[in-house]
Amino acid sequence: MGASTSTPSSDVQTASVAPQAKSTLSECPMHQTKKEGCPMHQATAAATSAENVSCPTPSHQERAYEYVECPMRMGDRPETDPVDPSNMMPPPNQQPAPDQPFPLSVVREESSIPRAQSDKHWVYPSEQMFWNAMLRKGWRWRNEDITPNDMTNIIKIHNQNNEQAWNEILKWEALHAKECPCGPSLIRFGGKAKEYSPRARIRSLMGYDLPFDRHDWVVDRCGKEVRYVIDYYDGGEVDKATYKFTALDVRPALDSLTAVWDRMKVAWWRLTS
Repeated sequence: MGASTSTPSSDVQTASVAPQAKSTLSECPMHQTKKEGCPMHQATAAATSAENVSCPTPSHQERAYEYVECPMRMGDRPETDPVDPSNMMPPPNQQPAPDQPFPLSVVREESSIPRAQSDKHWVYPSEQMFWNAMLRKGWRWRNEDITPNDMTNIIKIHNQNNEQAWNEILKWEALHAKECPCGPSLIRFGGKAKEYSPRARIRSLMGYDLPFDRHDWVVDRCGKEVRYVIDYYDGGEVDKATYKFTALDVRPALDSLTAVWDRMKVAWWRLTS
């Protein structure tokens, strides 16, 4: 289940991704939507029986709405520049940077992650948005650092990491399928690269590497907010077929008795399987 490490990889058609770019993509989580009509967002959702629940499939949208760029903390932005509190992201910026050495795609890919309180899915950033976000965080390109092909690969890696993290969350959420038959949706997320989880620190004391990034995702489980902790570890070479290169450790945060019980059950299953 989510607690296990899965090894995502990212691609690159043999193009090597610059260290600066590689570290930046770890700071970008994912983005998505919610299923319309599901009682999971209603206060009475827990009382609704599975037999009476209808779960329509979310519609594909025009990919023209706002949640797109890499997450940023409030302190990284001027006070006059608005940031969406649900994902700590600024408004989309599809304009080329003044000193940008080559044009970048402005096409955005829709994710598979439902956005809470919506009938849409989160949308990933375009290459141009990703570039602008990296510049805002202090990264500066040099001719030998990055190529247009690298940016394409970075976006694919970033999106794959997010899809993989969501799939791991769905495995945990399967434990609650009866109480939330329509499935979970993503409310918000945030990066905590400098805040190592207790589990990551314990692993480090045992001789393992620390994760290069961490995200906390808050999920809507039929009206109940559930926080997940995601540690991102270097998984080695990029898989050119799947764009996976990260090993993810995904598990519910130990901030409720339900989460503690879920992790105990899964640990027992692993031990006895």
